[in-house]
Amino acid sequence: MQPTISISQTADKDSEAAIFAALKSYNIDRFGPSEWQELVISLRDDNGNVIGGLCGHTARGWLYTQLLFVPETLRGQGLGPKLLAMAEDEAIKRGCVGAFIDTMNPDAVPVYQKCGYEIFGRIENFGESSLTYLKKSFV
Repeated sequence: MQPTISISQTADKDSEAAIFAALKSYNIDRFGPSEWQELVISLRDDNGNVIGGLCGHTARGWLYTQLLFVPETLRGQGLGPKLLAMAEDEAIKRGCVGAFIDTMNPDAVPVYQKCGYEIFGRIENFGESSLTYLKKSFV
């Protein structure tokens, strides 16, 4: 059998789900269960609307922070470090040994470093910025 290869310019949730399921199955067969758990911490306004927060997951003993956003009007109040600390506390409860995050915002790098994260990689010329990878050990 020769597979057909196609490319799409739009989101195809069915294809994405099929690829994810196949990769997940392969990884479990090869490396064992990942203990994948989603993690969402929301910042809400007075009306209960989500205005920012943190989204990520824990798997294979690590916390990955995929999204972290604090609105401009609330920055400088320690909310970013507080969200990270809350996520890290939950990750430790889940048995994680460390955390990692990536950012293209050069202003975020020193904030993450003050929270104990260290740079372990960088992609230069990532658009108008760089993409920086940081990690933190809990042990």
